[in-house]
Amino acid sequence: MGTATASAMSGNLHSVFVYGSLLADDVVRILLKRVPQSSSAILNNYHRFSIKGRVYPAILPLENHKVTGRVLLGITDPELDILDIFEDVEYERTSVDVCLMDTPDNYLQAQAYVWTNKNDPNLYGDWNFEEWRGLHMEDFMKMTVGFVEELELPESKPRVATYESYYNQNDINP
Repeated sequence: MGTATASAMSGNLHSVFVYGSLLADDVVRILLKRVPQSSSAILNNYHRFSIKGRVYPAILPLENHKVTGRVLLGITDPELDILDIFEDVEYERTSVDVCLMDTPDNYLQAQAYVWTNKNDPNLYGDWNFEEWRGLHMEDFMKMTVGFVEELELPESKPRVATYESYYNQNDINP
C-alpha cells in the first residue's frame, strides 16, 4: 500500500481548486511530495487578480467573471494542512462550486483559497500563468523548497515571511 493510500485511509479526502502557482506540478510536488490526480475546472463569479509586489495571484468573488484552474483530487488531511500553512494568513480556505471542464454539467464542491482583504488596493488586472511560468516559476520553486525546509524546523516562519525574505534577499522585484 502506497504512502498516499495509507494516509488517505486515516482521514477525509478533499478536492482543492488551484488557480495560481499551484497550477505548476513542480510546485505541488515540492509541497505535497506527489502530484495528485487533477481535473481542469472553472470557478464562476470570481476574478483572478495580480497583486502589486507579489508574483502569485489572488481571487475574489466578482459577478460575471470566471477563473480557469484545476481541481486537485484526493488531498489528504495532512496535505490540506500543508496547503493551509502555505497559503498563510493572506488567504481564507472557502468551499466553492467548480465546473469540471471535461464534463461541463458536472459541478464539484472544492476548497479554494480566497484573498482575505476584499478591498486590497494592491489588487489589479489579470494574473497570467504562462507569464508567471516564464518569469517567476524557477525562483518561486526555490522559495517553496525553502518554505518546506522551514516547516521541518521547530519554529518555522510563516510562508509570507519566507516569501518576503527570499525575494528581498535575491533582490527580485516581482
